[in-house]
Amino acid sequence: MRRLIAVVGFAGLMALCAQVAVPMVPVPMTLQTFAVLLAGAVLGGSGGMAAVLIYLALAALGLPLLSDGAGGWQRFAGPTAGYLVAFPVAAFVAGTLARRPTFAPPAAGVVLMVGAHLLILGLGAGWLATRIGAPAAMAAGFTPFLAGAVVKSVAVVACAAALRRAQRVRPV
Repeated sequence: MRRLIAVVGFAGLMALCAQVAVPMVPVPMTLQTFAVLLAGAVLGGSGGMAAVLIYLALAALGLPLLSDGAGGWQRFAGPTAGYLVAFPVAAFVAGTLARRPTFAPPAAGVVLMVGAHLLILGLGAGWLATRIGAPAAMAAGFTPFLAGAVVKSVAVVACAAALRRAQRVRPV
């Protein structure tokens, strides 16, 4: 029951973090990736992916959980669809790899989280390129997000470590 509550709680955190946004066109800069990767880091691959899938399913059903209070299936066919589809994959990868002793040192964890961010940005920009072309997608949907990805990665590692210590939770 505790695990289910944690999964649902992280889905809620993703919805909250989506509302912290810097409006940019065609892709807003939000804190969603922070919550997505934190879910994986704390809950493990399967738990993090489950939290993301709950969040995305509720958004697809029309609940206003995405950035700017948006929701509905149309967002899964628009310019940000690649990022949304990448979220569960990145949570799973980050959560699965976070269990490995190789990523126990904080610096290694940050490298892992930056890699997971790059996965999201790469898949997102790849989809965006089908709509606006590769150079424009890189300029508008990849490059502006790199510095934020590093900052959010450091925050994910720090917050995950604190949550694990406080709750004695290990990724499963």
